[in-house]
Amino acid sequence: MNPALDYQETLTMRTSDFEQIRRMVYDFCGVDLTGKQVLVGTRLGKKIRDLGFKTFDSYCEKVRQDPSGELFTTMIDWLTTNHTSFFREEQHFELLQNTIVPALPAGSPIKIWSAACSSGEEPYTIAFSLASVLGDAVFSRASILATDISTRVLERARTGLYPLSRLDGLSTELRRKCLLKGTGKYADQCLVKPEIRSLVDFRRFNLLEDCSSFGPFQVIFCRNVMIYFDQQTQETLVNKLASRLLPGGYLLIGHSESLNGINHRLQYVTPATYRKGTSDDAAASGPGSRRRVR
Repeated sequence: MNPALDYQETLTMRTSDFEQIRRMVYDFCGVDLTGKQVLVGTRLGKKIRDLGFKTFDSYCEKVRQDPSGELFTTMIDWLTTNHTSFFREEQHFELLQNTIVPALPAGSPIKIWSAACSSGEEPYTIAFSLASVLGDAVFSRASILATDISTRVLERARTGLYPLSRLDGLSTELRRKCLLKGTGKYADQCLVKPEIRSLVDFRRFNLLEDCSSFGPFQVIFCRNVMIYFDQQTQETLVNKLASRLLPGGYLLIGHSESLNGINHRLQYVTPATYRKGTSDDAAASGPGSRRRVR
């Protein structure tokens, strides 16, 4: 028998392998892989072979035994897509600049959370937007918390270094104000200016964990991550995030996402935009009321 073929065969994903991984991932971070056995087998198979594992079972056991959790987060990286870009779904940034910030009391602190921030384009776009509205006052007023479960993407985000090809659509004025053009071997890249990077605090965080020590915030971006969760996990997360919003604060989700069928107390504003009621709204609604968006 050809050893190479035998080695390949040992990594064929069985239903029991998939169920083991599906349950591990769901328990760890709420990502629901139901119905995605082919995708999981394809994305993990070669990676596991490259790491020297001969079976999915031995790989899973190693992941469970890793006290740092790094193997778990690496597996999540392989299974999920970290697609993002500057000013992605730009309506949210227009809302931030034209409606949310101008309505805040003059000189008041501005706190924003970019949950599931991936490689940093979203929180830096938030910083760009705030700087455009506030000018130099942004450095005394604004702070942005940016979290992700992946240490790998957070390391990339902290550097603030991006290929020039990722900057399509950014105005010349914005590039001048917020970015530095690379030179030498970095000539095809740009760097977010240090003062802009200082506005963002990057931290590793699993959205299933307790976030009661965060905020409260005027705005929370949690976009294009709930598509990986089942409805119960979505509901738990939305209400957890809502608890960290100030009265009148905004929750912004991805335009491919919806809170339809989820019990929550947020007010629908526009597609992918929800707002927490003020104390006056709560009084008008009555005690214990809950709103189901349909």
